[in-house]
Amino acid sequence: MKTKLLILVLLIAGANTIFSQSPREIAEKASNAIDPDAMEMSATLNIYDNRGNVRERQLAVASRKFGDVHKTQMRFLSPPDIRGTAMLIYDHDDKGDDMWIYMPSLRRTRRIVSSEKGSSFMGSEFSNADMSAPNIDDFTYKLIGTETINGKTCWVIESTCKTPEIAEENGFNKQIAYIEQNTYLTHKVKYYDFYDELHKIMTIFDYRKQADGSYFAFKMEMENLHNGRKSIYVVNQFQLGSDLQERDFSTSALEQF
Repeated sequence: MKTKLLILVLLIAGANTIFSQSPREIAEKASNAIDPDAMEMSATLNIYDNRGNVRERQLAVASRKFGDVHKTQMRFLSPPDIRGTAMLIYDHDDKGDDMWIYMPSLRRTRRIVSSEKGSSFMGSEFSNADMSAPNIDDFTYKLIGTETINGKTCWVIESTCKTPEIAEENGFNKQIAYIEQNTYLTHKVKYYDFYDELHKIMTIFDYRKQADGSYFAFKMEMENLHNGRKSIYVVNQFQLGSDLQERDFSTSALEQF
């Protein structure tokens, strides 16, 4: 009887922990669940038009945290017409991200301004803003229910941009994320445009747990419901940790290829 009573107490305590969390806390834990301090990887970005024709792009990505800034370098390796194009992202915890892009045809690096962050990432259905973690304080959060996805019970969290300027920067007015209760992994995100119409759906697959306890998704698909296009991002090789130095994550380093 005592054993059964103890189990009941533990179950109630666990349930209280789950339901005492605010929607904002759930969203923040979901962001932290896929945040390794350093990594390197190679990936393929396939861009499909509304007839199923595909363009394939290969890229190399490296990321490392320096102080409280997460710095990421993305460099395209093929096809030849975009080879050498590179992007640099400084992901700040307490303010908007800084982004730069190097265009080899112009032989110069330029800053990506706020109004461009919601634009297409290299012609895909992903946006430039999708390449970095959103600022958690830019949104208001609401728990709108639970749903089961592939056998996993998920919180359904609605995040709405606080201002029109934030919406423009992110390229959407609100998003609805499906976050697994056991792991805080996000399995699907729906994006709504400025007219509150469903615009894009991102589905995230193949999470793999890393040695540091964090997770990393090896496949993401973004479907655009407005134009019938989709883009699929697949990680081919992944390495936790990086030997790159802070000087390698600078605007001048983008031009060295």
